[in-house]
Amino acid sequence: MDRSTAPLDVIAAALRRERDRVGLSLSELAKRAGIAKSTLSQLESGAGNPSVETLWALGVALGVPFSRLVDPPRPPVRVVRFGEGNYLHSEESNYSAALLSACPPGARRDIYLATMSTDAGRHSLPHNAGTVEHLVVSAGRVLAGPADDPVELGPGDYLSYPGDIPHLYQALLPDSVTVMVMEHV
Repeated sequence: MDRSTAPLDVIAAALRRERDRVGLSLSELAKRAGIAKSTLSQLESGAGNPSVETLWALGVALGVPFSRLVDPPRPPVRVVRFGEGNYLHSEESNYSAALLSACPPGARRDIYLATMSTDAGRHSLPHNAGTVEHLVVSAGRVLAGPADDPVELGPGDYLSYPGDIPHLYQALLPDSVTVMVMEHV
């Protein structure tokens, strides 16, 4: 894993960036979030093991969504295999979550459930400029993504890619099922 996208490094960079953006001192942000200044200092240096609750409190204190603190910068095409996400765990219950994709400001998302057979597949022309497609495979195996470089995906795998270039979806097993989200700006 690239060091700049390691979960603690992403969180550290996001905390520093957002704290600087709103002009808060380390002490003031810690106070507003209800955490120890030493804990915040560790997190900003890439150390520690933040819980969902700690990051949520920091997001509220900074006035940003939780996702802005944990989502690394995204390349145009991104694959997250089932179980590979950056999971954060709750201290209060048996719960963990991995953010696959945060919605950028001003974007709109449409969600589709798609079932596919193993026919010739669906070749799609480019959508409006700035469209991004997100795909999660629920069942089966699928070949999807940019027409010139599709990716094979299995159950639980996530893929994002520019929807404003030619792209395709093809089931590799009968009755493959995906959840597709189209993000429009």
